[in-house]
Amino acid sequence: MTDRTQPGSVVVVGAGQGGYQTAASLREHGYEGSITLISAEDALPYERPPLSKAYLKGEADEAMLWLRPATYYVRQSIDLVSGTVTEIDPAARSVRLADGSAYEYGHLVLATGATPRTLDVPGKELRGVHTLRTAQDAVALQSSLTGARRAVVVGAGFIGLEFAAVAREAGVEVTVVEALDRPLARVVSAPTAEHFTWLHRSNGTELLFGRGVKALHGDGRSNVTAVELADGSRLPADLVLIGVGVTPRTELAAAAGLDVDGGITVDAQLRTSDPHISAIGDCAVFPLARSGSRRRLESVQNAVGHAQAVAGRLAGSPRAYDELPWFWSDQFATTVQIAGFNEGHETEVVLGTDPDAFSVLLFRGDDLQAVESVNRPADHLAARRLLTQGTDLTPAEAAAPGFSLRTYLRSLAERGTEAPVAL
Repeated sequence: MTDRTQPGSVVVVGAGQGGYQTAASLREHGYEGSITLISAEDALPYERPPLSKAYLKGEADEAMLWLRPATYYVRQSIDLVSGTVTEIDPAARSVRLADGSAYEYGHLVLATGATPRTLDVPGKELRGVHTLRTAQDAVALQSSLTGARRAVVVGAGFIGLEFAAVAREAGVEVTVVEALDRPLARVVSAPTAEHFTWLHRSNGTELLFGRGVKALHGDGRSNVTAVELADGSRLPADLVLIGVGVTPRTELAAAAGLDVDGGITVDAQLRTSDPHISAIGDCAVFPLARSGSRRRLESVQNAVGHAQAVAGRLAGSPRAYDELPWFWSDQFATTVQIAGFNEGHETEVVLGTDPDAFSVLLFRGDDLQAVESVNRPADHLAARRLLTQGTDLTPAEAAAPGFSLRTYLRSLAERGTEAPVAL
């Protein structure tokens, strides 16, 4: 018998990681109502992280990116629809698509994601200028990369640096242009940023910091040939990747009268200002469990966690979303993993003497906010356990000779403040 507290139908707008996971988790929770998953792309739901790594390298094809094969959606009675949603009608509880079709919902989940920012400069429309967000973007970028000799990456964030690493491994000359004074400036500490500066330069990438882009120049056939910087200098390029961040897709929500503030505003259970609509993933601004501050996070972990929480609530098991944020990036043979969220640290404690394998503990006062681990996966796992359960670890204790996150976690277990864990 269907639970009468459950909505009779769920429509999910957006078939990225979060949208797919919402539909899958609903069925895993025993939800028996109808599920419609609407994708703006004419493709099965797929993983995005490999697009800037394995896919560009030719190590993964389209089918390897699929989260599930087509037969899965048939077996689970998930109606997968390709189309663009143009309107939400909250009063009628329905969404309308560009082709004129409409779908009614008992509950609506917005997993609309984000769109890459572009440069507002002359020449941005030239052939060979790319952003990277979708599989279609990756196909176009891979095609350009195949014949490229010189690439310019604008923006030293994760996407830009991951692509730079792939391009260098392919033998392409690469220059990264960043407006700030170091790479990954908004997401990692100075020691970690310094390591990635060294990593890319040691692999032959030119990094230019504190530089802005004035214009992109092309030849008579509309192919990009150079990037002009604010100081008037020009960088030759036959491929340009713009990696200057993303903008959350909030247009549908705003037009429907939902609260929007840097993203679609949701509460601790991911409900919007309309109780019949939830928002998840990159498009949602939600309260962090530890601090209560409202943030928008761009990560697979966050999208999956949001989706699972919403699916549980709709299936009759509501809970506040309280998962610890964590992130990762692969560049060359280096992996950085981040546990927690840095809301403005004051103290950095570096663990490890190997310049290629270390962790940075970030403290605000005596509060451990986040741990960045470079090629130290055991530290990352220990940090996630420690930050999830809460800790009174101080900077002085962490800076003591011989301190180890794994040893510290074991000591908590021995004192009975943490369940024993094999590390």
